[in-house]
Amino acid sequence: MFTPLHYYTCPSCNSDKIQYKLTAKDHTVSKENFDIWHCSQCDLQFTQDVPTIDQIGPYYHSENYISHSNTKKGFINQLYHIVRNYTLGSKARLVKRYTGKSTGRLLDIGAGVGAFAATMKAQGWDTTALEPDSSARAEAKNQYGIDLLLPNELYSFEPEYFDVITLWHVLEHVHDLQGYWKIFNQILPVGGKLVIAVPNYTSVDARYYGAFWAAYDVPRHLYHFSPASIAQLAGIHGFNVIATQPMWFDSFYVSMLSEQYQHGVSRYLAAFWQGLKSNLAALNNRNRCSSVIYILQKN
Repeated sequence: MFTPLHYYTCPSCNSDKIQYKLTAKDHTVSKENFDIWHCSQCDLQFTQDVPTIDQIGPYYHSENYISHSNTKKGFINQLYHIVRNYTLGSKARLVKRYTGKSTGRLLDIGAGVGAFAATMKAQGWDTTALEPDSSARAEAKNQYGIDLLLPNELYSFEPEYFDVITLWHVLEHVHDLQGYWKIFNQILPVGGKLVIAVPNYTSVDARYYGAFWAAYDVPRHLYHFSPASIAQLAGIHGFNVIATQPMWFDSFYVSMLSEQYQHGVSRYLAAFWQGLKSNLAALNNRNRCSSVIYILQKN
């Protein structure tokens, strides 16, 4: 049993206008239930009574936690790898487009097994990558020959050292939310870019699946973002959102997991239909996509 981290104010904006929203289950590891609360001031949702940073490690220990294990076991994980191989190139193009640079200094936080970091290194970028999980770091070394650093290295970089910082489905895991944002501001120059991809609890698939929505992923996901909450958090720390990009594949992947959680079986056709409906709803408004990439600029 762990000592829970209880929030009396919003971990993003520090408002006391917070209240219980729903209860979700950890389907991946512990099978425990966790409450999710909502802040009416900034629109953030957050998991209440989570393990501290020193105690949350066991909740990541599962061969099904793909970003750390790199497993290809099962159809859904095989599909994940196919999609990842495709999206690595699109992520690299996005970084180049919004930085206006063909090469530069990049920091990838929460690198997992290092696939994106390896991609950027191969394209000539001076890439530094951080990853807390020892098994993921070992896999990165074994598969890509790259050395991932521990996250505490984030606090040791020189001011304005990087051109761009990327966090691909990582910000929702960070205990020191305010501290990270302060560092982002310090190690990027004015005009530097911050690229953040996170699930969107205001998406159609999130609303359809409710407490069974796989992207709640409690307690590993400490926060659950909406476009409004990202914009407000960014503004607090001297950034503004200059563009958003949809992550179209995420709605299908998340829907497949959500169907398993809700019905106990893999209902691929139902998942495809819900993912498609979610994407169609987001065609004219990217901020309704299941997951959104936010491109931010330091003011």
